[in-house]
Amino acid sequence: MTTARTPSPSHQKPPRLVVFDVEGVMIPKRRYLLFEASRRVSFVSFMKMVWFGLLYELGLISIETALKKIFQLLRGLPFNDLFQLYKKTPIMQGVKETFDQLKKAGCKTALISSGLPQVFLEDLASQLGCDYTVGLDLDVVEGLLTGEIRGEVIKRGGKAIVLKRILEKEDLTPLDCAVVVDDRNNLPIFGLCHTRIGYNPDFLVTYKSDAVVKGDLTQVLPPLIGTSTTTEHSVSSKDIIRENIHIAGFFVPVFTMYFALNYYWVAFLILIVTLFYIMSELARMQGVNIPIVSSITWNAAIQPEIYEFATAPIFFALGIMLALLLFPPPISYASIAIFTLGDGSATIFGKTIGRHVFPYNKGKSVEGTVLAFFLAWLGALVFVSPLKAFVGAAVGMTVESLPAPINDNVTIPMIAGLALVLLP
Repeated sequence: MTTARTPSPSHQKPPRLVVFDVEGVMIPKRRYLLFEASRRVSFVSFMKMVWFGLLYELGLISIETALKKIFQLLRGLPFNDLFQLYKKTPIMQGVKETFDQLKKAGCKTALISSGLPQVFLEDLASQLGCDYTVGLDLDVVEGLLTGEIRGEVIKRGGKAIVLKRILEKEDLTPLDCAVVVDDRNNLPIFGLCHTRIGYNPDFLVTYKSDAVVKGDLTQVLPPLIGTSTTTEHSVSSKDIIRENIHIAGFFVPVFTMYFALNYYWVAFLILIVTLFYIMSELARMQGVNIPIVSSITWNAAIQPEIYEFATAPIFFALGIMLALLLFPPPISYASIAIFTLGDGSATIFGKTIGRHVFPYNKGKSVEGTVLAFFLAWLGALVFVSPLKAFVGAAVGMTVESLPAPINDNVTIPMIAGLALVLLP
């Protein structure tokens, strides 16, 4: 995944109001409900919560429907218990520093959340010095949740209605407003904000944002107020560890071919390792560290993966397994080489020498993708002809540059492999 540099103008007028989504930006997106509140419900209810969350992520149900069904599963839970579980949810790195800098620049701030109750947001705002908070309303009777929730923020377009009210109260126009969000539920706000920043965004927010930021939240400061950050243009130790693991996947087809291994057994072995990783992550969410595996995760995870279930390794393993199972050698080997070498190196190249972002994806740099293409081509040459390697690498790195609803750890090897199959 190429990570492009965010613009950092040296002279710009700070926005008078900066609006933040909360889950996925201020606190880990899935941690509060799935790995804190779910501790107080049955395993069946936990799986239902996961299911409703997945349906929303896939766009099959609305945020209102998903939240109402999830909170129904929490019916009977003491409100104070839910509040204490929220208090255990960590605030992500760089949040307090970001709000301090915005306050110094004279910016007012607002927290607008569909998933957090209003009283929880007020507690968070008191820690950060926020000016406005709007969340959902929980129905509580005799200290217990009834499972019912209300509020404009859970309605379709409700966040935009709330923001309009704030802008009118402050006598501001969209030119005075900026927004930092992560998912499509916030897109109605975009029309009311001059500066739109996607923070670890989904594919729709990536496409529509003016700037895309990944990592520490302080990275939003350059496009907001022109303040540079110490990590803005550097490759961290986490990046190096993470991408080296990614690139090391190249040795899966190399060893499979060199030692004449049965690729079905190789895929099965990867599946076993993946299942073990899933168990280790579930344990880590409960505060239990598995030797070696949890240590690697802590050292390689980036924001917000440190605080929530890290899914990237699962998609990485899935992409390799599908290539081995769906395409015949040597095409499967070449598609894995393109994926591991190309996608893995794109981040490093993008962060070190990236200067120009794609107009359709502000989170990817042209330089990172182009240089990754050459490395992917060289890797594919080990298994297929120069022409096939060239076409496969070109297709794979084109896919890498696109914002897409499916994780590129899966799409790159699949589409590159399909292109190689179709090439005579």
